[in-house]
Amino acid sequence: MALTRRRMIGGAIAATAGLGTVAGLTRADAAESTGAQPAASGPGDVVGKISVGYQGWFACTGDGSPINSWWHWSRDRFQSPSLSNTTIKSWPDMADYQRGFTTAYPNLNSGRPAQLFSSWDQQTVDTHFRWMRENNIDTAALQRFNPFGDEGPTRDGMAQKVRQSAEANGRKFYIMYDVTSWTSMQSQIKQDWTEKMKAHTASSAYARQNGNPVVCIWGFGFNDSGRPFEPGPCKDVVDWFKAQGCYVIGGVPTHWRTGTEDSRPGFSAVYHSFNMISPWMVGRISSPSQSDDFFTNINSPDKADCDANGIDYQPCVMPGDLQERHRRHGDFMWRQFYNMVRLGAGGIYISMFDEFNEGNQIAKTAARAADVPSGSGIWALDEDGTACSSDYYLRLTGDGGRMLKRQIALTPNRPTPTT
Repeated sequence: MALTRRRMIGGAIAATAGLGTVAGLTRADAAESTGAQPAASGPGDVVGKISVGYQGWFACTGDGSPINSWWHWSRDRFQSPSLSNTTIKSWPDMADYQRGFTTAYPNLNSGRPAQLFSSWDQQTVDTHFRWMRENNIDTAALQRFNPFGDEGPTRDGMAQKVRQSAEANGRKFYIMYDVTSWTSMQSQIKQDWTEKMKAHTASSAYARQNGNPVVCIWGFGFNDSGRPFEPGPCKDVVDWFKAQGCYVIGGVPTHWRTGTEDSRPGFSAVYHSFNMISPWMVGRISSPSQSDDFFTNINSPDKADCDANGIDYQPCVMPGDLQERHRRHGDFMWRQFYNMVRLGAGGIYISMFDEFNEGNQIAKTAARAADVPSGSGIWALDEDGTACSSDYYLRLTGDGGRMLKRQIALTPNRPTPTT
């Protein structure tokens, strides 16, 4: 598998910034108290909303999908996932799925068979979007990688399944292109939009902002071999989508504004051509204090740059890598919500909904050691001794959204009970 954002690890910042002190203020009060400006755009399906990255990329042999393999569950996708053939760091709670596929893992510590879900099952997607509805998660960004290879038919089918579930559950969705290792991206991304994905904008569930269909392009400007594109072709693609009447989000490097570290130099004009900027954060921070340091040194000047250029700012919030024990039973994620709301962020992007590969998922996850395969070494949500229900991070995300929308007061104190 080519290097993707799931595999990118940024250097963590050893920060010791102090905690903020604006508890109890509304979002507007907090923005005023920190000097933040309101979003460039009014509320829509991404501004003022919680968006979640949705992979939808898990398949199982025999599930009826065109790819017909253990896609993203196994390193060798033609062999059943096992202790020695795996790509995942966390284990899903399977209770709500009508169908599971038996793996070569040992049984769970409870004695139950170790089964996994297939994203190809409509019931799986329906379940995920029901969870979004139940927890007031507004919008799903459906990840779409190069669709011109062998996974293209499965990607196409997943777009239709997501559309159906979003419509049924009153959620919004948009296409989020990942250009990783997409050699002919400049021409093929336009072809794919024109011939296939644009049709989904006819859905009542397709996300719109400022009246325009939303598209995200993730990966321009990253300083790695998987995204070697020069500024000219990237700017051409952004301008093309805008000429099609789209509101275009850029999934950009953490250090986009300075053009350093994970960002190539010379991309400022590309970054500033987006309608919304959403910097990547996975692997960059792993503690509340590091979130505070980013708030001061990265997020605040990022937001000021966006304000000055009429761009909406959609920072990334993540639950933390469960296997690396970053989560602190929700305190890590809540600190990010608090910091981004007091910053006056235009919207928030959650990385990710179903990212069991990186361990950054908010979807229902094994709550106890009894719920993971024996001998796997996979941590459950109670890894630090605090019991957390399998839906805890869905509920926490819902409360973060309520704070973003000023339905609850801005507070540094996590309001969500763990069980």
